[in-house]
Amino acid sequence: MIQYKAPVKDIKFLMNDVYRFQEHYKTIPGGEEATPEMVDMILEAAASFSEDVIAPLYQSGDKGCRFEGGEVQTPAGFKEAYQMYVENGWQSMSTPVEYGGQGLPISLSLAKSEMIGTANWPWGMYPGLSLGAMNTIWMHGSEQQKQTFFVPLSEGRWTGTMCLTEAQCGTDLGQVKTKAEPNGDGSYSLTGQKIFISSGEHDMAENIIHIVLARLPGAPAGTKGISLFIVPKFNVNDDGSLGERNPVSCGSIEEKMGIHGSSTCVMNFDAAKGFLIGPENKGLMCMFTFMNTARIGTSIQGVASAELSFQGALPYAKDRRSMRSLSGTKDPDKVADTLMVHPDVRRMLLTQKAIAEGGRAMVYHAARLADLMTAAHNRGDQQAYEEYDDELGFLTPILKAFLTELGYEAANHGVQVYGGHGFIKEWGMEQIVRDAQISKLYEGTTGVQALDLLGRKMLLGKFKSFNRFADQVADFTKHTKRPEMKKMVRKLKRNMLAWKVNNLRIAYKASKNRDMVGSASVDYLMYAGYIAMSYYWAQMAETAYQKLEQGDGDANFYKAKIQMAEFYFKRMLPRAKGHAKMMVRDPKSLMQMDEEHFAFLD
Repeated sequence: MIQYKAPVKDIKFLMNDVYRFQEHYKTIPGGEEATPEMVDMILEAAASFSEDVIAPLYQSGDKGCRFEGGEVQTPAGFKEAYQMYVENGWQSMSTPVEYGGQGLPISLSLAKSEMIGTANWPWGMYPGLSLGAMNTIWMHGSEQQKQTFFVPLSEGRWTGTMCLTEAQCGTDLGQVKTKAEPNGDGSYSLTGQKIFISSGEHDMAENIIHIVLARLPGAPAGTKGISLFIVPKFNVNDDGSLGERNPVSCGSIEEKMGIHGSSTCVMNFDAAKGFLIGPENKGLMCMFTFMNTARIGTSIQGVASAELSFQGALPYAKDRRSMRSLSGTKDPDKVADTLMVHPDVRRMLLTQKAIAEGGRAMVYHAARLADLMTAAHNRGDQQAYEEYDDELGFLTPILKAFLTELGYEAANHGVQVYGGHGFIKEWGMEQIVRDAQISKLYEGTTGVQALDLLGRKMLLGKFKSFNRFADQVADFTKHTKRPEMKKMVRKLKRNMLAWKVNNLRIAYKASKNRDMVGSASVDYLMYAGYIAMSYYWAQMAETAYQKLEQGDGDANFYKAKIQMAEFYFKRMLPRAKGHAKMMVRDPKSLMQMDEEHFAFLD
């Protein structure tokens, strides 16, 4: 069984030293409450809750949910843990004070979510989905909708879902068929079926609020005719109490490869009462608030998979004895040396660690941007909001797809370290692999995220958001004069220059052949991810050098950070070159074969 230990020291290194969140918090509303003492208290409490309450339920929860008579029973201990979560006020950490929240920065809530998600991702999905529903209502809902639905969601008494996918369409939401008919009293009757709905039905909260995409009568075809609705499991009376059951039901729960503790439901809406949120036929635009929240949340799963698998693999590698070191016996009085003496085992462990810590740095930077974006929205500064949204929008597909691809790689390394034992359930390593797989699929597959990055953010956006990111990197390299950083800085500069050149090469090729975008996109996203992560590792290395120079803190911790940065630049960043070669290849080899020639079967 994996013994999860929250990486509080690493989290504090990023928040306090690399990104200097205490200075950042002084610039945003609510940040004044996030004093160093308050932040430390929250991080330690979240660590304790994750380690002692949630983590022990991870492997037992893999037995899955039970479905009977339209009702879903979550795994043993899940409901009780959720009640503790609600009673301790975790759900309301970053919601506005005027709506029952604590008003603390989003970035602080994200640190809590990382620890909970790493300890037990399937459990963390229940409150996690609610955050997206809350953000959607906060951004697009009326004051009445906020009072009726946002407050109980914030308090954790209710949970939320996002209902997009239907049997005939996943990513292509223009095919949505669910209908919404006006009732004449401001409400609507929704009829249709949604599939793959995480937390669609469960026994952990008294009500579930579904955020649903549907079509109004006479709506335009395709994505231009989709509206967004709030549909509660139980209707809500004027005084806020629960009324009769809405005709929303769970038809079944999916039998899945992983995340068995999370109920993934087929949801039937049979003239269910709902309420329009946002403008008519602008539902997809409003839904992106939910989806972007979920995508950033999903990127945490990449970090979580790497961190948990690393924490499971490291003690095993230190304890397990197999063969002798190639450079000479290390423990002659033992039957064999430990796995730690073998370079290939170290390669896997260091790769896991580099992914977890580098990914965490990327996510926490995004969380800082989310703080600034939210602050701009709340003060009505539309220009600042759009600038932060654009900056975050550039990073979102990289965070979501690159980190989940690497998180899955790290999870597989964990199984490899164990060898045959990694394939056996009792150790818990194979569960991480199964649970990590979904992170590459929901909220848009890697291919979809790659098309978003290269097609929409880069080519259609004329590289505007990329240029802003490149300016940030250039500013860092310009002001980093430390001699020990010369090689890293040089590599970072060269890679950024190559990235700019490759942008122009792909843009030119795409202007001649539009299939170039699709054929290049995934390699382009991975290429962008490796270079971007090198920037974050360079920042961590520079900070570690500064702390060593100051003689402040744990010297071994900072030395390890520098060594990890060196490992990343020497062993992982070179992967970018392979993706660079692939992404500029002509798409002919992908598209030339006729469909009937893919297989020759008798």
